[in-house]
Amino acid sequence: MARLPVLLIALFFSSSFVDRCQVEASFWDSAFFTWGAWQSSVLNNGNDVQLVLDKISGSAFQSRSAYLFGSIEMLIKFVPGNSAGTVTAYYLSSTGSKHDEIDFEFLGNVSGQPYTIHTNIFTQGVGNREQQFYLWFDPTADFHNYTIHWNPTEVVWYVDSIPIRVFRNYQSEGVGYPNQQGMRVYSSLWNAEDWATMGGLVKTDWRHAPFVARFRNFQARACKWFGPASIWQCAAKTPANWYTSPAYGQLSSAKQGQMKWARDKYMVYDYCKDTKRFNWKMPPECSKPQY
Repeated sequence: MARLPVLLIALFFSSSFVDRCQVEASFWDSAFFTWGAWQSSVLNNGNDVQLVLDKISGSAFQSRSAYLFGSIEMLIKFVPGNSAGTVTAYYLSSTGSKHDEIDFEFLGNVSGQPYTIHTNIFTQGVGNREQQFYLWFDPTADFHNYTIHWNPTEVVWYVDSIPIRVFRNYQSEGVGYPNQQGMRVYSSLWNAEDWATMGGLVKTDWRHAPFVARFRNFQARACKWFGPASIWQCAAKTPANWYTSPAYGQLSSAKQGQMKWARDKYMVYDYCKDTKRFNWKMPPECSKPQY
């Protein structure tokens, strides 16, 4: 009988790990509108969300839960036609002046010119780690998958399963890493004509409003944040915390090859190469392997 309490405790912790990593259901179960709800809509039995931007307001939603590690996926179809000045944002963030944040932002452009993917990562309120890319397809013609994979070892940004960027954990060497704060998922469509397109030279053409971005099948295969105890619970190497498996410790050779292809052909800005910006005093992670 002495083993029974031990068994019950083990079962309790095992079930709690499983509960923390469940995939969310429909939009109404997993998220809610934070602004512009009157002009947004939920379609397809709660699987699709439509955000709208006009001259009066943009719109946005956020997840109900916060997470620490896992895989966050969204299918997105961007504003078609002349989208200059608009930004479609999809990112993870905690709150406060020392927040953590992992960004996808998609910068619109005039008709016939490519969207720009703007990526960034903040740790303890410090960002300035921008990398930008063009896409190798028309992101307004159909839905495409944009995934943020985040575990104790690395953060990976994926486009249709192709990794475009990695930020590895070098915290032991003095480089900040987002592993102490739960983050919610945020998406928005807003006017950023002061900087989004050609550094703000091209403004939003309101004759094309309303602008519409569509989101589908939000999935968070991630560890839910329940407070400071989640710091060790979500990082524990357990079967439920699938992302701690050695298979996710670094990109495979095939994935590294895909990332090299994307970066060689489609990267248009890398903070680690902007020596003028940092006066040759480059951030320490720039000299370390990222894969």
